[in-house]
Amino acid sequence: MTYREIMKYIESEYNIINSTPCHVCGGKYLANDLEVVLMDNMPYDVCECVCTKCGNEKTFEFVAPFIEDKYMKRYKKLLS
Repeated sequence: MTYREIMKYIESEYNIINSTPCHVCGGKYLANDLEVVLMDNMPYDVCECVCTKCGNEKTFEFVAPFIEDKYMKRYKKLLS
């Protein structure tokens, strides 16, 4: 993936977060923390969000296909 494609992919993740209303009050979510984690040997962007209105917390998980194999091996080694 090119840097441009990666940025579009990440932008689409934030579009999903911004268009998802809080199920408690209908407010908007704000990204609080973002990290890459391995789930079933696949990299995921995991974004911890909080509602700006009521404080409800929600976790968004997105497959991260832009993480290259060399970084995957490093993540796996760190988690072992």
